[in-house]
Amino acid sequence: MCRPGLLSALDYMREGDTLCVWKLDRLGRSTKDVLTIAEDLHARGIALRILTGTLAGNYSPKGEGKFFFTMMVAFAEPERDMLVERTRAGLDAAKAQGRTGGRPTVITEDVLTVAKARKAMGESITALAKALGVSRATLYRHIG
Repeated sequence: MCRPGLLSALDYMREGDTLCVWKLDRLGRSTKDVLTIAEDLHARGIALRILTGTLAGNYSPKGEGKFFFTMMVAFAEPERDMLVERTRAGLDAAKAQGRTGGRPTVITEDVLTVAKARKAMGESITALAKALGVSRATLYRHIG
């Protein structure tokens, strides 16, 4: 579990606090992670509140509640895996059609030509970036 935000939140929490998560599958990446985190929270006297989904409400690891929670966690993991798989398939299909995601580039061929020419004449990257209205990082990425 290498999620710095979650780790710092768990470290910060004290007895009597409540950890709120949007949906059960956001608490951990696997059934084991979710159950481990939930048990640890309960042992430390920290409440767990799930805001949306089938298990919306407060979690208490007692009796039937624990069984139901465990079953829902087990169902949430393959659901998350399917979502990741579908997203990857969609991105791959878009890439095969020549489409890419992300922000459009601000460096056109014309801007790149001008930038290279001005750089060759000795203008600094900082001055170029300011004149062209782009960041220095963008210029370094395209000019090298």
